[in-house]
Amino acid sequence: MTIAGDRQRHHFCVAHPSQCRELTIAGGVCYPEYMPEKESPGAAREPRPPLKLWAAPLLIAWLIPGGGHFYLKRWNRGVLLLGAICGMFVFGLLMRGKMFEPTDGDLFTKLLNYGGFAGNVASGLPYLLATWLGYSQPELPGAVADYGTKFLVCAGLLNILAMVDAYDLAAGRKL
Repeated sequence: MTIAGDRQRHHFCVAHPSQCRELTIAGGVCYPEYMPEKESPGAAREPRPPLKLWAAPLLIAWLIPGGGHFYLKRWNRGVLLLGAICGMFVFGLLMRGKMFEPTDGDLFTKLLNYGGFAGNVASGLPYLLATWLGYSQPELPGAVADYGTKFLVCAGLLNILAMVDAYDLAAGRKL
C-alpha cells in the first residue's frame, strides 16, 4: 500500500497473476486500474485441461444444442440454448431456407459454400435429422428464403458458441 496525498493504492491478486489489479482509493471511491503481467521470454503457458474432462461435454454440445450444459448440470443455460438454437433452425426450415452443400467453382463460391456447410453441420442433430428426413430446398428467389438460409447457418454458429462455453465450463475456466 502506498499513500500519496489523499490517495491510497492497494495491490491484490484474485487467482492468477494476470488478474492482478491496483486500486486507487481517493475520497472514499475505489478506482480499479489494470496492472499488466510482466512476461518473461521463457514464461510457461497455462496447461491444457485433460481430454477426459472436456471431450464428452463438447461432443454432446455439438450433437444436441445445449446438451453440454445439460451434461454439466447447467439446466437453465442448457434450456435457453436448446430453445434458441432449435427455434432458429426450425424457423429457418419454415422459411424454406437452403442447406449449403460443398461445391466446386471459383474461390469465392467455394468459400461461401464450404463456410455455409460448416455452419449447417455445426447445428448437430437438427441438421442431421433434416438431411436424413430428406429436406432439400432449391434456392428460391425472395427475401424470406434468403433469411431462412441465414437462420439455418446462424443456428450452427450459435451452437459453436455454446460448445465453446461448455468447454470453458468443463475445463474450469468459467464458473
